[in-house]
Amino acid sequence: MIQWLQTRLGLSPELEARLLGTLVTVMGLWLLHRLALALVYRRVRDPWIRYRWRKSSTYALLATGIVIVGRMWFAGVQALATFLGLVGAGLAIALKDPVSNLAGWAFIMWRRPFEVGDRVQVGPHAGDVIDLGLFQFTLNEIGVWVDADQSSGRIIHIPNGQVFTEPIANYDKGFKYIWNEVPVLVTFESDWRKAKQILTKIAVQHAQHLTAGAEQELLTASRQYVINYTKLTPIVYTRVVQTGAVQLTIRYLIEPRKRRGTEHAIWEDVLTEFARCPDIELAYQTTRGFKRTDEGKQALRTAPLQSRASPQPTPADDPDD
Repeated sequence: MIQWLQTRLGLSPELEARLLGTLVTVMGLWLLHRLALALVYRRVRDPWIRYRWRKSSTYALLATGIVIVGRMWFAGVQALATFLGLVGAGLAIALKDPVSNLAGWAFIMWRRPFEVGDRVQVGPHAGDVIDLGLFQFTLNEIGVWVDADQSSGRIIHIPNGQVFTEPIANYDKGFKYIWNEVPVLVTFESDWRKAKQILTKIAVQHAQHLTAGAEQELLTASRQYVINYTKLTPIVYTRVVQTGAVQLTIRYLIEPRKRRGTEHAIWEDVLTEFARCPDIELAYQTTRGFKRTDEGKQALRTAPLQSRASPQPTPADDPDD
């Protein structure tokens, strides 16, 4: 085989040894990776643990392969540094976006702005992170045509380089709860104080149990971020809106993935409780006709126009008479 390669391809024995060593190294690491994953999958059923094992082993074996193959092809550290410098400069010019994505991957691995399993929004795209790759990360999209923070069914692949150009909102990092508000409109004729008491009771029933956990999470988050909430318990705010109604807004803490479920439960309780109260009526957009005379108010009338013609002179006595 060696003689055939030397005769047909004109390869030197040293170059052949390097090529053979590279091939053996790649095949050996690939087989080792497959065997390791087979053992992990046989013993581990949790998909998250499987994912972490697959990613960690891939990165570890990739780094090992680069070191082994690099030592085969480059005799000294100085030659390796020179080669990598030239290659890096060429790639930075010719492959700007892939290099930016690699830098974004390094930033994600180092700074950890999000991890697999976090719910994030990057620019206009929001979803749950389901994969982190060298050039892109993948989201299980939420929202868009779905009128809530629930999955739309689409998978979005976002280049890693966007972590440098787009704002990143993480629902799970730091403080693991979000504030949610449910506005309820009642008419001016309703007993809004009674309605506010009912809404406060409903809010406490659905969100009060999260207060203790939120206080602990806030204490933990305050070690890294300047977050200062003075009130974590549910509250109902009152205001008058231009549509001619009293708006009672329920504000409460909730876990990000339970926002729609709690709104559903709160609204069902609100409709049930308000149906039992004849003195409370939900407000909605209506059109009203208004007639002053029928509502007991004096009609506006203008004074009749008076004739501005000059009076006719009385006939004078004839001087000849």
